[in-house]
Amino acid sequence: MISATGWCWRAAAALLVLCLAGPVAAQPSAGVSPIMSVLEDPGEDERTAGQIADPWEPFNRAMFRFNQDVDAGLLLPWTDAYVTLVPEVARIGIGNFFANAQDLWSSINNLLQGRFERSVIMTMRFATNSVFGAFGLIDIATAVGMERWPEDFGQTLGVWGVPPGPYLMLPLFGPSTVRDAAGLPLDLAASPYYAINEASFRPVTTVLGAVNARSQLLSATQALDAIALDKYSFVRDVFLSRRLRLIDDGPPAEAERDEPTPRPQQ
Repeated sequence: MISATGWCWRAAAALLVLCLAGPVAAQPSAGVSPIMSVLEDPGEDERTAGQIADPWEPFNRAMFRFNQDVDAGLLLPWTDAYVTLVPEVARIGIGNFFANAQDLWSSINNLLQGRFERSVIMTMRFATNSVFGAFGLIDIATAVGMERWPEDFGQTLGVWGVPPGPYLMLPLFGPSTVRDAAGLPLDLAASPYYAINEASFRPVTTVLGAVNARSQLLSATQALDAIALDKYSFVRDVFLSRRLRLIDDGPPAEAERDEPTPRPQQ
């Protein structure tokens, strides 16, 4: 059984990953550029969509402030020490290891979504990196041109036609929707923290994965501080816009079936 400390570290990392970058943060070999691209201004239409989808805003804002306090007081100091003490090449290898484990779950979700070719590619990525990349520490698959198609169970539910429901800021786990929150338990069960059967190693992998994930978002955090007057609204609207894109692998206009019905203008 995982320790309370392990839960805390993992949850805090999930918060930052989701707040700033969504699923792209689980791709260490892709570098910082995709994370930074998520922080671009989403545009007026997408901001409006985000506002419409947030009927629980008072609660969500309170949870957002709580999550920021957890990050500033707990995760960020350890992350600074990690970046200072651990060489970059080692951090890249650690990130690749966790991303490789997530590729297997992405393969299953691509299969459940009927994307068979992508499922095969993701399975081959996992096998290639596990066998020839030192259990995933080296991202051989990307080097030979195997594209990554990350998918989670929330996306699978969206492809199956489950509506997203209202926007929801989860304590510790960050921005979500009712649909994504319903898929979160399966995503956690398939994570490397539970995939490793030896319970004695789970606290170690949990802390290491959380701190490494947070270290990849240090630049993104600075960018968010610089460009967003209202961090809560910005994070919410970017998150909702990105989730729409991820469901249909296209712009939000192609995912209108997932958008809530607009309120009549006053």
